Amino acid sequence: MNSVRRATVAVAACGTLLAVLSACGVAAVPAAADADEAKGPPGRGKHSPDGSPAPQADPTRIPGVGERLHRRIPAASSQVVAVYGEGRNSAESTVVLYTRHGAGWRTVGDWPAHNGRHGWTTDHRMGDQRSPMGVFTLSDAGGVLADPGAGLPYDHDGAAYAPPAGWDAAHQHDFDYVIAIDYNRVRGTPPRDATRPQGADKGGGIWLHLDHGSGTSACISVSKEVMAFLLRTLDPARHPVVVMGDREDLHA
Repeated sequence: MNSVRRATVAVAACGTLLAVLSACGVAAVPAAADADEAKGPPGRGKHSPDGSPAPQADPTRIPGVGERLHRRIPAASSQVVAVYGEGRNSAESTVVLYTRHGAGWRTVGDWPAHNGRHGWTTDHRMGDQRSPMGVFTLSDAGGVLADPGAGLPYDHDGAAYAPPAGWDAAHQHDFDYVIAIDYNRVRGTPPRDATRPQGADKGGGIWLHLDHGSGTSACISVSKEVMAFLLRTLDPARHPVVVMGDREDLHA
């Protein structure tokens, strides 16, 4: 997945799935969500995006997200996965999960992550190796591994999500768990659905998936433990969304 040539070979080998993977490989609180939050998230725990302890200065706003993107968060959403990129051209980022209780947002946890290896863009195109900036819903999940107790509809298909054998060892577990980011896809379908409503040139198959230690082709990647936690915690009744981009553009 480090080159167009590799992706082309992979498509020939794997058909429809590789069309989907073109971007990737490379106020009541439901009891289930409360239970997961009470047990605590894996990893670094409850901190704000700059590493300082929670709570944030203005609990009614997502930290670091300016008015432009704040207006795009649906009023019904009470779970936000925020992806704070370190720079416009950086593959390093931090993922923070926030939940809203009443009028205020609380930090559930924050974790190191990667985004597109060339950084971020407001006009994502197939093969640019940049992650699209914006606010996107999260509605479907799946993966190679069995459902870990996901709240989102989970498509378990070991064969369909398995990376091609020709990919290097670092990428062999990328799709053990995936959550589809609803960019240029049909909501309510498995993440592997290759339908692209805006056309193939706009890319697609943008997922949250397992980290392989470096930048992706456009997806967001975190550890296996964090993916399992997000799958168990994100609740369709709370209309989860992802807000993603580099810190400067998020704040604008």
